[in-house]
Amino acid sequence: MRVTRLALPEVILLEPKVFRDPRGFFVETYRRDRLWEVGIHDEFVQDNHSRSMRGTLRGMHWQWRRPQAKLVQVLSGRIFDVAVDVRRGSATFGRWVGLELEADPCQVLYVPAGFAHGFAALSEQADVEYKCSAAYDPDGEAGFRWDDPLAAIEWPLQDPLLSARDASHPPLTPDRHDLLDFQLSR
Repeated sequence: MRVTRLALPEVILLEPKVFRDPRGFFVETYRRDRLWEVGIHDEFVQDNHSRSMRGTLRGMHWQWRRPQAKLVQVLSGRIFDVAVDVRRGSATFGRWVGLELEADPCQVLYVPAGFAHGFAALSEQADVEYKCSAAYDPDGEAGFRWDDPLAAIEWPLQDPLLSARDASHPPLTPDRHDLLDFQLSR
C-alpha cells in the first residue's frame, strides 16, 4: 500500500495494491493491521454510502460530541474531496486540503477526527463509501458553508447543488462552541 501524507499531514491518502487479470481486479480496501502500521489507530464502527449527481456538493461536516475519523473511498465516478482543520488551537485551523478521488485507481482518504469533510461530484454520478470511527449523532453534528471565506476552498465548480442544511451552515470561526479541542482530538 502506498501512503502519502498530504499538505495537512494528519490527512493521509492510501493507495492499496490492485491485482488485475482478465476477469477484473481484486483489492483489499480495509485491513486494520496495515492501517495500524501507518499510524491510523481508529476503530471503524459505521459504514455510509452516498450517491451524488454531477454538481452535488456535500459538506462541510464534522461531529463534535462523538468525533469521527473517516476512511473515504469512491466506488464509482469521480469527486473532489476536501478536509478542513476545525481543531480549536491548532496552528492549521481553517486550512484545507483537497484532491480528486476516483474509483479506478483505488484510493482511500483518511480524514481524522477534528477535520471537517466534504466533497463535490465531478462525474455524472458518484458513489462514495466512508467508514466512520463513531456512530452518527445528529445532535452533535456541525458544519460550515462550502464557500466560507475563512477556509476559502478552491472548489472545481460553481453554483453547486446543496441540501437546505448545507446551504444554511454558519461561518467557520475560531470561537464556535462546536469545534474540537486540539489536544483532545490528536
